[in-house]
Amino acid sequence: MTATEIAAAVRSGTLRAVDVVGESLERIRQAEPELCAFVEVWGEEALRRAGEVDVRVAAGERLPLAGVPIGVKGRRRGLRTAAPLVEAGCVPVGATSVPGPGTPWQTWGLGAYGRTVNPWRSDRTPGGSSAGSAAAVAAGLVPLATGSDGAGSVRIPAAWCGIVGLKTTNTDRTGLTAAGVLARCAEDAAAYWRIMAGEQQPSDSEAPAPTAVWSPDLGFAAPDPDLVAIARTAARHLADTGVVRPVRATLRLEDPAPAWLALRIPGADPTAAHRLRAENDRRLDALFADADLLLTPTTPNPPHGHEGPGDRYSTALTWAFNLSGHPALSLPAGFGADGCPVGLQLVAGRGREALLLGVAREAEGRAGLRARPAPYK
Repeated sequence: MTATEIAAAVRSGTLRAVDVVGESLERIRQAEPELCAFVEVWGEEALRRAGEVDVRVAAGERLPLAGVPIGVKGRRRGLRTAAPLVEAGCVPVGATSVPGPGTPWQTWGLGAYGRTVNPWRSDRTPGGSSAGSAAAVAAGLVPLATGSDGAGSVRIPAAWCGIVGLKTTNTDRTGLTAAGVLARCAEDAAAYWRIMAGEQQPSDSEAPAPTAVWSPDLGFAAPDPDLVAIARTAARHLADTGVVRPVRATLRLEDPAPAWLALRIPGADPTAAHRLRAENDRRLDALFADADLLLTPTTPNPPHGHEGPGDRYSTALTWAFNLSGHPALSLPAGFGADGCPVGLQLVAGRGREALLLGVAREAEGRAGLRARPAPYK
């Protein structure tokens, strides 16, 4: 069941939150020795919270996400960040895995039992740093999990696990990290966003269909041709089904790598980084003055093995939007020759999460770009 289906059933009395959470904990118990998506499982606490949700529902309280089990990135600190979701009826069942100490790359995860595996291929990483959140959602352990995205840490694992991943607008551009969510469907991601943004009702989809520009490489990256072909086919399908209206434009950004790295290194001179950031802001502002959306592959490469990505930056197509602050979303686009999922990235103007989520819902319904159950059992 989706998060919104679970919540509706709990509110109506068809299901009890304690039963839903109990089933989620049992799936986690069975999967964890191999999947390694969690660093902590809060079994007793989760069942206690679920019982409190049932009491609140019985008292007539209408909880938008009543009884929905969620994974939380960031242990107890992440739980504090997820407070609005808990108030809305979500039940945190555990802390999801992130890269372990000393890991030189962030597209990896370390759970309580070992390295976090990709639910589609256990010899591949699920991505990171929201590794466990993505793996847990894709494997059906929880319908929703929180994430954070500083360079692609929500969108990359969403792409590699074949689910939806939303990075919200960077509200504080002195930093590069924004909150996000991993979900199996756009409606669940939208439910998360409504709670976090304080909205009471779903936003209507914008009409007519939004305009969209396709870019295979943002003008500087060197993505694998087969991944570009899969993402391009998905983008064309959005156009063919009327979800978006394609418009031609050329976007050439400066490679954001030097600026991103300079802003993260303590003591580094940020002058050149601020100059590059301002120039890319200017180019993106010009693009979004004439178009609603930018479409790209989410990653330049497929999921790598657990030994690491080598010399490639899996962030090549995502971290520009941490610098610029734009919201971005990864949708399932198809599968590569290795059997692993490929993502299509949608980017919108700052503060236009509702547009991204509306397009994602239409992409699932009209274009069939939706998550499939991962084969992991």
